[in-house]
Amino acid sequence: MSETPYQNVTPPPQAPLSPADERTWAMLAHLSVLINLVTGFLGPVAALIIYLVFKDRSRYVAYQSMQAFLLQLIVWVGGGLLTGIAWTITGVLSAVIIGICLIPFAILISALPLGAIVYGIVGAVQTNQGQDFKYWMIGDWVRSTLTG
Repeated sequence: MSETPYQNVTPPPQAPLSPADERTWAMLAHLSVLINLVTGFLGPVAALIIYLVFKDRSRYVAYQSMQAFLLQLIVWVGGGLLTGIAWTITGVLSAVIIGICLIPFAILISALPLGAIVYGIVGAVQTNQGQDFKYWMIGDWVRSTLTG
């Protein structure tokens, strides 16, 4: 059985990203939070795709996109569940007047995704300027996970 000439060929390693490309892809990873406004849930998918495509070509893009992915996952999925629970409890307790007092808290919890949009835009602006943006409580964990 003869070997084909392409059997042992490995693809050449991809070149690292230029600093301008790193800033652009990091910015797009943070701006993927805006996709949630249209689809409701595909923003984390976009950030994850950016991470998977560029993780070997840029540590900066890998770090920024993984942060964006985790923030969106926590805020959009976790925040969505928390919002549903808060409004359910408010609705049930409204029968005994206590729920009416809980409406401001349910509204505040419902605003979490809006805060994530603002935070994502701040991250996009800072990474586009070449700064090392770090989400509160997520950035250090992601950095220690990615560096080993």
